[in-house]
Amino acid sequence: MTNNPFLKVEITINKPVDLVWECWTNPADIMLWNVPFPNWHSPKVENNLRAGGLFSFRMEAIDGSEGFDHTGKYDKVIKNQLIEYTLSDNRKSRIEFVANGNTTSLTETFEPEKETPIDLQRDFCESVLLNFKQHVESKLL
Repeated sequence: MTNNPFLKVEITINKPVDLVWECWTNPADIMLWNVPFPNWHSPKVENNLRAGGLFSFRMEAIDGSEGFDHTGKYDKVIKNQLIEYTLSDNRKSRIEFVANGNTTSLTETFEPEKETPIDLQRDFCESVLLNFKQHVESKLL
């Protein structure tokens, strides 16, 4: 682990935890919400959701001018509750899902990278979580 402080971003989604979990982990859904900006997309997603399983999410500008792969390995997975993983650069992340009736609190805690300012990383994460919230809340049960 790095000596950087962990960043924490929280959001409440007005849908039950089982739907929130499904949208967070299903590759077809991830491709629809996993973008920080309207002019970006997530054209390729591979997700082996189990302890020891690998994941790779490609995020890039639609015009191809910039992009990156978000890759790593799952350390711990508890359905509808918790995902912990280690990125390919050894930074740690934790996603917590807390059910409260027909709403779900989602908390993402992660080690920031060293090259990008902390505020930009927090804003990026918040933007992606807002896209996720909109995606899930638009789904019918």
